Amino acid sequence: MARTEDVKIILVKRNTRLEDLVSRYNTVSQVKFYIEHLGADFSDYQTEDNKYKQVVAETERILEGFGRVQTVNRQFLSNFIFGPHDIVVVVGQDGLVANTMKYLDSQYLIGVNPDPRRWDGVLLPFQVKDLTLILPEVIRNSRSVREITMAKASLIDGQCIYGVNDVFIGQRTHVSARYSLELDTRKEQQSSSGIIVSTGLGSTAWLKSILVGATGIVQSISGSQQIKVKPEMKLSWNADYLLFSVREPFPSKTSGANLVFGKISPKIPLKILSQMPENGVIFSDGMENDYLSFNSGIEATISVAERKGRLVV
Repeated sequence: MARTEDVKIILVKRNTRLEDLVSRYNTVSQVKFYIEHLGADFSDYQTEDNKYKQVVAETERILEGFGRVQTVNRQFLSNFIFGPHDIVVVVGQDGLVANTMKYLDSQYLIGVNPDPRRWDGVLLPFQVKDLTLILPEVIRNSRSVREITMAKASLIDGQCIYGVNDVFIGQRTHVSARYSLELDTRKEQQSSSGIIVSTGLGSTAWLKSILVGATGIVQSISGSQQIKVKPEMKLSWNADYLLFSVREPFPSKTSGANLVFGKISPKIPLKILSQMPENGVIFSDGMENDYLSFNSGIEATISVAERKGRLVV
């Protein structure tokens, strides 16, 4: 297919483990000393780095045959403005797909697995060699996509943040978060380690670990392995609702622990009023540096997002 300047493709990549360590220790030789001093295999870091850079370079070469290409590193995603008709190609792990999708508004996203022997790639269905077949169909809008429901956290001052896997509401540090929680007709003052809101896609991520941990505690305390508690809830990626879970709620004279798990639907959002004097935050998909401040007096509404992710399959 002939290259056209009307097609703009955004290539999203991230630093490798080796690159992150070099930025910290200045040189490859110093990183090698550090890794080997810990008893780890430095060659694995180097192999991963070489493979990833090779795939990124090959991806960029292929993409340039179809249109204008702009490369963006993960660390700059929060400040990057995607065009409404951009085609987005992500080369990396599953987390990079989620990190990218939260900033998109219905643009096509193609996930490329740089090393199938290393990464499972649930959100990375393609390898670099597949791009020559996929891109023409994406450009013609004839390629199948899988819609992914996102979560949205909105503050009363108009600020908002989206989440593809999950949204965290709580304290930046490990101290207790204090807030008022309201869902439909139920309302409760709480003190906890924070609230996790999960999408269908994220139901096998952070939410799964919370449910598995809670199940294990109940079984251990009861001394029984026969308790019929479902350790996970695998939802459809386009489920029209979200699930929230309160982490380590603490019951006291001023805080309750009854409203600790539930469903957020388009008609019934979750409302949270912060009672944290400082360090209250809301962030999503593990990107702690891209957050909303959530301190005393600020109310957040957690809802099903009005837009969906579109993953090319």
